[in-house]
Amino acid sequence: MIEGRATARYVRTSAQKAGLVMDLIRGQNVDLALSTLRFARKRIAKDIEKVLRSAIANAQQKDGATGDADRMFVSGCYADQGPSQKRIRPAPMGRAFRIQKRTAHLTVRVEERPQVVVRVPAGGGDAAAPTDRSEQTTRRKARKSTASASVAAEATATTETVPTPGAEPTADTAAQPESAAKESD
Repeated sequence: MIEGRATARYVRTSAQKAGLVMDLIRGQNVDLALSTLRFARKRIAKDIEKVLRSAIANAQQKDGATGDADRMFVSGCYADQGPSQKRIRPAPMGRAFRIQKRTAHLTVRVEERPQVVVRVPAGGGDAAAPTDRSEQTTRRKARKSTASASVAAEATATTETVPTPGAEPTADTAAQPESAAKESD
């Protein structure tokens, strides 16, 4: 399994703020993670995007890597606390307040998804029979989706049409006002 890792150290943000953005991309496909970071409304997202791009490039340079970014996903990302710069701010009546300018170390790891190898049954096997549970559930879901689509089609076919004002009455809509008039009497 090919893995790429990149780290940005001493980034001027708190580890907590960076962790909020990193939670959004953890476990996602690389393309989806990049688009998530591009449209995130946090300042730190741009720095995390740089680190992610660097991790992808590092993974593609390794021996045995296919170089296919479509198969990569964010396997891990975290923000560790870096050293804080301590500053003094003057306060009223001769006092002083301490300001901590925090830093963080950002780390992103990406991995390639392993290729799925599917066994082909020998020539004597029944090709229509499912070979494992995942194929059975896939076929079951396909049957359910086609069944629900046919039920929805029947439901739309049996709904009544409501006449629009100003439209000429048809045979079905002409009978409706007479019955409504009889009921109101």
